[in-house]
Amino acid sequence: MSELHVLSAGAAKGLVEALAPALLAATGATLRGEFGAVGAIRERLLSGAPCDAIILTAAMLDALTQEGRVVADSVAPLGRVHTGIAVRAGEALPDIADRAGLRGTLLAATGLYLPHPERSTAGAHCMKVLRQLDIDTVIASRLRAFPNGAIAMRELAQSCEYGLVGCTQVTEIRYTEGVMLVGPLPLEFDLATTYSVALATSARFPDAARTLADLLTGENSLELRRKGGFDA
Repeated sequence: MSELHVLSAGAAKGLVEALAPALLAATGATLRGEFGAVGAIRERLLSGAPCDAIILTAAMLDALTQEGRVVADSVAPLGRVHTGIAVRAGEALPDIADRAGLRGTLLAATGLYLPHPERSTAGAHCMKVLRQLDIDTVIASRLRAFPNGAIAMRELAQSCEYGLVGCTQVTEIRYTEGVMLVGPLPLEFDLATTYSVALATSARFPDAARTLADLLTGENSLELRRKGGFDA
């Protein structure tokens, strides 16, 4: 039985893991996934980590195609993912309907959980929004950054403190038990990131990797992607 190595942005973790049984049934291959902030995942590929298939932002995969790291004709989109706001399950949903509501909610938060502010898409965007709202220095001491959005949401769910808020990709919020999606950022601050899958040129099991890519992007997973937070 082969083991398919997948390097993936954390935004696609729930989807990839949900399709592992289908991959096993179709190819006999088990799935070994490594998930994280997009910058960290790109670095893992460049460092020579085993990789059959990789999931990153479409822009990153375009660059890796030019570098000869992924197979050009294998790149296929999973869908777009919005950056959103989360709170712990059971807490009241705060106002994020517009600039004023979002600003008030973030100022009132006892802590803001987010992924890495430089190596992750959502983390970098969250910091940009804080600067646009002119509150980045005001709440700097309340920022709680983690290596990726999945860890940030897990830590938010496990915290006992009241009044916490999280900001990361909608998909990471939806597949983390113990947190609730308040909603995507208001239109003025909206960020919708397209994620794609590609076959690595270093793939040891290219046929199984292509099967996984088909499962991730095909019609049969369309509803699964939508429920998970992808605009597929």
